[in-house]
Amino acid sequence: MQDKTRDFLKRVEYAVASEQLLLPSLPDVALRIRSECDQDDASPQKIADIISQDPALAVRLLQVANSSLYRTRQPADSLYTAVTRLGLRMVKDIILTLSLKQLYQAHNKMLQDQLRQLWQISVNTASLSRMLASQIPALQAEQAMLAGLTHNIGALPILLMAEDDEDILGNVQDLLTVMHNLQGELGAYIFKAWHFPEYLIDVARNCYQFSRHHDGQADYLDVVQVALIQGSIYSHLDCPPDWSSIPAFNKLGIDTSTHLLDLEANKIMFDETEALFR
Repeated sequence: MQDKTRDFLKRVEYAVASEQLLLPSLPDVALRIRSECDQDDASPQKIADIISQDPALAVRLLQVANSSLYRTRQPADSLYTAVTRLGLRMVKDIILTLSLKQLYQAHNKMLQDQLRQLWQISVNTASLSRMLASQIPALQAEQAMLAGLTHNIGALPILLMAEDDEDILGNVQDLLTVMHNLQGELGAYIFKAWHFPEYLIDVARNCYQFSRHHDGQADYLDVVQVALIQGSIYSHLDCPPDWSSIPAFNKLGIDTSTHLLDLEANKIMFDETEALFR
């Protein structure tokens, strides 16, 4: 690691320790939907009314409701119908998932390139996570998708802090080292600030701890870890060479001698989920 990158790492660490690091903010509509869905008197009409105030998001939700992943015999022709069919819990996760892309925007071209790559890795991981969780009765596919999409959200404030330093932004390998060192705890910190559930905090903090063992059934962290490793063909993540030694594969009952996307049905679901984010 170059001296300049070491100095940058120290600046990020100091900003975190002194609580001066600029954290991303959730889009307003996503916050309002989360708050409304948690109310005892939440209703599809109230949720539809809030979503309708963001026309672009309203169109996206209708597209999702009528996509091959969720559609029924009759298409959803209104927000109320879409919310009713999907259910409040699923709508809350989907709206949050769709709105997160807004956080990955920048005017600086070099920074935008980095954010675009980070977003694509997030989308690939989310698509694989949803596919995996859909095969596990105890887990919710949309929650797994959200976990996969946000597993590396701790990298966002690091990239934003590097925005004015082209030497740092241009040194991809060293920048990845800084993000790898800090994004776990930063992600957990962000989710705590957002009052997100514990499973997302756990995923953000420990998703690269591939030797992790735990009792009980497979959880969302297992799903994201397998998705990260299987998705390394896209992200070039440095993974343990022996996948059979990784406990998450055993928890999910996955044969490590083949790739999940070699199965046509899995590839179709992966592609359909990835299309949600275009």
